Amino acid sequence: MEVLKQRILRDGRYLGNGILKVDNFINHQVDPEMMDACGVEFARLFADVGATRILTAEISGIAPAVMTGKYLKLPVVYARKSKPVTMPDTVYLTVAPSHTKGRMVELIVSPEYLSRGERVLIIDDFLASGATILGLIRLAQAAGSEVVGVGTLIEKAFEGGRESLAHLHIPVHSLALITRMDETGIYLAD
Repeated sequence: MEVLKQRILRDGRYLGNGILKVDNFINHQVDPEMMDACGVEFARLFADVGATRILTAEISGIAPAVMTGKYLKLPVVYARKSKPVTMPDTVYLTVAPSHTKGRMVELIVSPEYLSRGERVLIIDDFLASGATILGLIRLAQAAGSEVVGVGTLIEKAFEGGRESLAHLHIPVHSLALITRMDETGIYLAD
């Protein structure tokens, strides 16, 4: 998706250790027009998977997931990273490493919003090692749901995340594919 690629090249910053800073349009400050365009593209890419619900991780996945939900007319559930008092005692919970936090984080979903028989489309900001996406898949499976696709804004191809999802035999689409990042720049696939 050209608008996202150009924005990454213009405003993204490589911070070292495989970290891409996209805070001014995805992670801290959100560009609503760009997220809307991403939602349109994800809706086009996943129109035929038969999803009944979208699942993402708090917080950076919420904007693209909501925009995708808008165009697919689906509810969006996001895995919380801490359990609020309003959530029931029994929850679906897994842990996944956070690249930017440098530690393991919890991913928690209430059974009220993810149930048996759902067809889940996962939308998130990054596909890197695949650990967060695999955590979301574990949550969906614990609920008795079937994951029918994965969409991410940005994929860091050199971290192997796509390969970690290959055994699922589901469509995986990324709107921007980074082939390499280093002190000389950010390199995207065509």
